[in-house]
Amino acid sequence: MEQFFLLVFLALGGSAVAGSVKVVNQGNEALVERLGSYNKKLEPGLNFVIPFLDRIVYKETIREKVLDIPPQQCITRDNVGIEVDAVFYWRIVDMEKAWYKVENLQSAMINMVLTQIRAEMGQLELDQTFTARSHISELLLRDLDVATDPWGVKVTRVELRDIIPSQAVRESMELQMSAERRKRAAILTSEGDREAAVNSARGKADAQILDAEARQKSVILQAEAEQKAIVLKAQAERQQQVLKAQAIAESAEIIAQKLQTNPNANKAVEVLFALGYLDMGATIGRSDSSKVLFIDPRTIPAAFEGMRSVISNGQVDSNELFSKQIPGLENNRPIL
Repeated sequence: MEQFFLLVFLALGGSAVAGSVKVVNQGNEALVERLGSYNKKLEPGLNFVIPFLDRIVYKETIREKVLDIPPQQCITRDNVGIEVDAVFYWRIVDMEKAWYKVENLQSAMINMVLTQIRAEMGQLELDQTFTARSHISELLLRDLDVATDPWGVKVTRVELRDIIPSQAVRESMELQMSAERRKRAAILTSEGDREAAVNSARGKADAQILDAEARQKSVILQAEAEQKAIVLKAQAERQQQVLKAQAIAESAEIIAQKLQTNPNANKAVEVLFALGYLDMGATIGRSDSSKVLFIDPRTIPAAFEGMRSVISNGQVDSNELFSKQIPGLENNRPIL
């Protein structure tokens, strides 16, 4: 009998010792109640409790968790029905508050998130819900963090995964986007045509300006070339006349010298005058224009007589001789 009681005592003692040892894994925490009231919090590692008096009532991880919010129907400020699907990240920072301040923490979190999402979506129009996702997420994060702080919960991140309008709204949006794209295409086409027309007009104007400048330069260059040609031609004619006059003057001096030294040179002079008149007639005859040449034969003997008188006086000057007696020669220049 005594052995039986000993075995029972050992069994109870072993179970008590085994029940007093509690191991908490890393990243988890546990709450212990003693006789129905909160006693302490068990940290990760080896912990001891009093058997039959202490009881672990709540054990949960303090690591960050993900809560997927099912799609919910919301109404925007412009009375458009949309379906919102969200996800948020949270973790427990105070195990005691998470157990004693709220019942069924996860259900309370889901309802809180749904309420905040509907409230934020109700303040925006449909177009804003698509363009302001990051802003909406920041507002939800701030509001949820403040609302869940009494529960010992920290909301770290909120993301809106999908915002889906109703079928009728999607069809209307597609029609609107199609019309908007056609409008943009028409605007771009018209702007392209306008720029092309402007560029073409500018090109034509520039071409006309360049053409006018080129013609102006060409006229100026042509005028300068004609002016230079006229000047060179006048200089050449002047030089030719000067050389011709010099040749006539030299020939007159030679004739005068011969008349002084040779008394029989008068006949040679008469022959020269006759040849001169004949050459003048031949020159006039080769001209393209019509003309009539009148020659008085009496002028030739008179010219000869004047030359004889000059020579007989012993004062023979070539310039005086040919300027007075030779028709067409004045100041050592032939009259053309």
